[in-house]
Amino acid sequence: MVPQEIQQFSEVRAKARAYFCYMLQRSIPNFLPDPSLDVIVRGLKNIEKELPKFQALYVLDAKGVQVITNLSRDPNYRVGKGINRSSRAFYYRVAREKRCILTNPYPSVLSNDLVVTAAYPVYDDHKKLRYIVCIDIKLHDLLEIAQSTSLESVFHHVSKISYTLFSAALFFVAFLLFFHGMQSIFIHGISIEKLEIKQMFEATILITLSLAIFDLVKTIFEEEVLGHHIGKNKDIHRTMIRFLGSIVIALSIEALMLVFKFAIMSPDKIKYAVLLIAGVAILLFGLAFYLKSTESREKTGGE
Repeated sequence: MVPQEIQQFSEVRAKARAYFCYMLQRSIPNFLPDPSLDVIVRGLKNIEKELPKFQALYVLDAKGVQVITNLSRDPNYRVGKGINRSSRAFYYRVAREKRCILTNPYPSVLSNDLVVTAAYPVYDDHKKLRYIVCIDIKLHDLLEIAQSTSLESVFHHVSKISYTLFSAALFFVAFLLFFHGMQSIFIHGISIEKLEIKQMFEATILITLSLAIFDLVKTIFEEEVLGHHIGKNKDIHRTMIRFLGSIVIALSIEALMLVFKFAIMSPDKIKYAVLLIAGVAILLFGLAFYLKSTESREKTGGE
């Protein structure tokens, strides 16, 4: 579930940053004539009451040394005073950007869970950095907070369930096609003498369509249910090419069957086979255009 949570984080990051920065700014002024640690701690205790879930609240001095013990609802996390955190990304980002920031997810030293840190600078009246206020929160809890005030969470779950059901239905269709394709081959047992060309063609069409639908199911399930679509545009194109290619192959085999059938039994109907061959040709041109345009976009993006 980690890739999916990271994807969700990238989607709600701006909203989450605005939420934490607003909460910090409301409780702790960004500029104070003579910033007092007691005033900052009182502001953190107000945040502690309002914030539904968090791992730890703490304060660093201008050199990155933690000056208070973590505020946390979990006694195991009430540590940290005196630790030098100047090497952490959130410290030098705040010092450089001089504004409230929200980090990327990273493994927590306290719990090994993925967490993010909201860091907020406090300056004196001479615009000198005095303290950095930090909120550590688990990625899972952050996503719950970011989505709890809207219909996004409900829609997300409904969407996942819907795609799961559609994937299951399409997988069942692919299984039936594969089963009937194999059945048409072995309907007379494994006797080679009894195999007919028509049955072989039909089995090939059914199994090819089964493979195309299975590839489509695999892509839908991985992207929409498991959330594995981060940076996988090439995989999407490859799946689309395989799907279209399978359809073209199946139609080509069907057209070939019709040509033989009408040539022997109904020559007056051979025009229908020709029309099907023309349709296959159009699909091939469409697939070639898709491949060319995809290649052009990838080259443009790479440059």
